[in-house]
Amino acid sequence: MTQEFVIEIGKYTLSTAFMVAAPMLFSGLIIGVSIGIFQAVTQIQEMTLTFIPKILVVVMALFIFLPWILNVLTSFATELFNMIELMSK
Repeated sequence: MTQEFVIEIGKYTLSTAFMVAAPMLFSGLIIGVSIGIFQAVTQIQEMTLTFIPKILVVVMALFIFLPWILNVLTSFATELFNMIELMSK
């Protein structure tokens, strides 16, 4: 197993992790910014106002994207299991 092979597996792992986390992170970011703008416009500075909607939107995004996430993770695991032969050399 060469250094380049390990680096390639690391890149593939990080890109898969970013792809899996992106829907929840972006939905939380969008709702957080929109609630922040709402708070700035109305001058409501309640910290708990942002927490509950963010959690609900992130959970909703998780349920919406769960089939796609499972497909990405399954293909990632399959590719890693197929690489075991190359890793032993």
